[in-house]
Amino acid sequence: FQVGQPGVGQAAPEIKLPSSDGTTFDLAALKGQAVLLYFQEGVGCQPCWDQIKDIEAHRDRFTTLGVDKIVSITTQTPDVIKQKVQLEGITTPVLSDPNLDASHAYQTNLYGMMGTSMDGHSFVLVGKDGTITWRADYGGAPKYTMYVPVPNLSADIRAGLKGAPA
Repeated sequence: FQVGQPGVGQAAPEIKLPSSDGTTFDLAALKGQAVLLYFQEGVGCQPCWDQIKDIEAHRDRFTTLGVDKIVSITTQTPDVIKQKVQLEGITTPVLSDPNLDASHAYQTNLYGMMGTSMDGHSFVLVGKDGTITWRADYGGAPKYTMYVPVPNLSADIRAGLKGAPA
């Protein structure tokens, strides 16, 4: 995988976006919690939704890594996301970023198959202090990986966190 910017040790850019659960997600309000951000392509990418289901089925692996909250971010509108979340039976909040505000701030739209108008398959772990503690951009060329099995993903996070301050 590649590692984009902002990277490890940098402050996590602000995210304030509508969520599939009807609330407004505010990353700053979660200071004191470790938050895994999963930027994904969206409704047309079934492997992205399968990724969320896999994460939900193995949530304990992320809890063991110290992850308190997981959210996904895509560029579709709230109504489209809400319908897809219901169809897939997903409980993970999915955030709507149609103007690519968060995608540009994290530069995750540089790692997709669809040009810069959508995200690829990026994970950013924001630590309890609001800094990025781990990042992986799996969706970039030439492989355009759109699904990472949870054992591989959790191993990558574990390896990346070795030596990171608690």
